[in-house]
Amino acid sequence: MYFASDNSGPALPAVLQAMIDANAGYATSYGDDALMDEVRDRIRTLFEAPQASVYLVATGTAANALALATLSQPWQTVFCTPLAHIHVDECNAPEFFTGGAKLSLVGQADKMTPDELRQAIAAWPKGDVHAAQHGPLALTQATERGRIYSCQEIAALCTVARDHGLPTYMDGARFANAVAALGCSPAEMTWKAGIDAVSMGGTKNGCLGVEAVIFFAPENAWEFELRRKRSAHLFSKHRYLSAQMLGYLRDHLWLETAQEANARAARLATGLRSVPGARMVFERDVNMIFASLPRATHQRLKTAGAVYFLYEGPLDTGPADEPLLARFVCDWSITEAQIEAFLSVARGD
Repeated sequence: MYFASDNSGPALPAVLQAMIDANAGYATSYGDDALMDEVRDRIRTLFEAPQASVYLVATGTAANALALATLSQPWQTVFCTPLAHIHVDECNAPEFFTGGAKLSLVGQADKMTPDELRQAIAAWPKGDVHAAQHGPLALTQATERGRIYSCQEIAALCTVARDHGLPTYMDGARFANAVAALGCSPAEMTWKAGIDAVSMGGTKNGCLGVEAVIFFAPENAWEFELRRKRSAHLFSKHRYLSAQMLGYLRDHLWLETAQEANARAARLATGLRSVPGARMVFERDVNMIFASLPRATHQRLKTAGAVYFLYEGPLDTGPADEPLLARFVCDWSITEAQIEAFLSVARGD
């Protein structure tokens, strides 16, 4: 009954097999391997972007920080939400790798609106030498609260950015889950809506540790290559990153596993609604659920060995019926049996 994070689940057998297959003989290092050529071709086809520049790094923080550094200048500010991963979970890595660019927080939630973005941009007078200059817009898809922007919402925000001459970046750590939820194509959710660069996460969806960074404008390519090398994120034995991504991309595995994770979360969410005292804090869009359960229910679940992230507490003291917020995440490996066992304990069967 493990619902703490999709970072914690096992790797996909097909990804492991791809790495075993790559582990034979010799291969050119530093990203010049033949497997990377195939990865690049597959991603370009997937995104309907034959001129896209495609790179691999091992972590989402590296993908976000290096992509934003490529799209911004040290005297600029990046526009993101207060709950964006780049703001609350990356130990100032974007500020470090951009050479000091600020983060300007837009709105008060995990999603922003065009009006909120306009207000945030207007707060920094353009051309004022004493102020931070306008830098990239950074969106998270899916968000840190498990919600998604529709393609229309993305396009509306990108239009505001374009009107102010700002590039746009999408943190796609859960990119596949968002595509699966929307039922759209990767192209429709990115460059067709106005996105200039995106990370396509693999780690949370069954890879060991690999993220693709994709620039739809080729002029960004060389700078990203230099930044990746200078920041020590260019792997020597790069074929093992390439193999992971290749195994992930073959036979639509990236999408099928995301669909499975989303479906398991939907089943869990439906079941939680039948738990006495349970309340959904956000409507579930992808494979993350935010729900409030009574303290006594949490105590019962924890005693039974359930693992998930509890936002509020303390767990051991306080009224039994006091609601406490928690996050539950399903990865590709969660089984129906695990979900049913969890719900049985939650209901007190």
